Amino acid sequence: MIDFTIPAELAALRDNVRAFVVDEIVPYETDPRLTQHGPTDDLRAELVELARKQNMLTLQADRRYGGLEPSHCEQAVLYEAAGWSTLGPVAMNCAAPDEGNMFLLNKIANEEQVERHLKPVIEGHQRSVFAMTEPNGAGSDPRQLHTTAVFDGVNYTINGDKWLITGATGAKTWIIMADVLDNSFGPSGPTLFLCDGDTPGIFIDRVMSTMDRNYVEGHGVVTLRDVQLPASALLGQVGNALRYAQLRLAPARLTHCMRWLGAAERAQSIAVEHARTRTAFGKPIGQHQGVSFMLADNEIALQQCRLMIWWACWTLDQGAKGRHESSIAKAMVSEELFKVTDRCVQVLGGIGISDETVIGTIFRDMRAFRLYDGPTEVHKHAIARDIFKRAGGLA
Repeated sequence: MIDFTIPAELAALRDNVRAFVVDEIVPYETDPRLTQHGPTDDLRAELVELARKQNMLTLQADRRYGGLEPSHCEQAVLYEAAGWSTLGPVAMNCAAPDEGNMFLLNKIANEEQVERHLKPVIEGHQRSVFAMTEPNGAGSDPRQLHTTAVFDGVNYTINGDKWLITGATGAKTWIIMADVLDNSFGPSGPTLFLCDGDTPGIFIDRVMSTMDRNYVEGHGVVTLRDVQLPASALLGQVGNALRYAQLRLAPARLTHCMRWLGAAERAQSIAVEHARTRTAFGKPIGQHQGVSFMLADNEIALQQCRLMIWWACWTLDQGAKGRHESSIAKAMVSEELFKVTDRCVQVLGGIGISDETVIGTIFRDMRAFRLYDGPTEVHKHAIARDIFKRAGGLA
């Protein structure tokens, strides 16, 4: 039996989250600290304190860390509400990359690493990064990892170049992916390391200019030069980085979808109000079929995306890995929400490409969403590969 009812307690919390974002966070969307590179660390800290006062901080954390430990389906309801403003997840400490990093660290970090690197992130006192992507190297295909780690029996020496490292500037908890080279002291292969952001040898060269501006401190270009880390910096086991990355990515793809669904809803609400009040050719433009059909298409797409997210979340809640399902959801939702936002821009006309409303910002961010955690084409490739595998392989 399929039941789409949202329990009363969860619905009440969802409404409280939405009210918090609307009343306390939306006014910050015109704050000068929301820069071309995203919100500054100073703005983030102020927003986090607002959420802390309202008991809205890091709701997704395990109960042992003071969170609600919601299911994936419950997260979908709450994150959609938080996503009404792109600053909502930042304030509530459920934005990328921290949200995905917290999920991963909770799964594989040891107790010492939890105390030093995870708890401060959960508590909103510091940020984290996942340093995998490389220029001409690891990205959608992490097997092209060029960053190396040489083990001498005591320390690992890491060298490499990274870019598009979200939130690198000012982040204190760093997860670095590097290829441990063959050595006589132990295993080798792609490995995750956990360290402090001020570790000698980590250089943030610059912040890239990108069209999106929803992530704290933007996306950094990073050089790793002779970064020396002890064996205690290993996150999990040597050689298992790709498996750990997949453990992180399946739910992270869905939380992206949840948050951006909320932003698309916001864009639709603005477009509806504009169509209701703006007149052209003697009547409100919402009475013109060309406009009304766009808004109807949006309503259909928003509900389709919501149900797709819930289905994939339900799969994870049943204990499945959800790689196939999360790829389907990410591919479909990112494309459809981009179309929704594009139609909202069209409904608003010239205002839609200005800063008079947040729709222009949402549109730019939504375009980038089609690339976050794997572009649509990579997900379709993975989906097709699974299709043929189930069919017995290609002839």
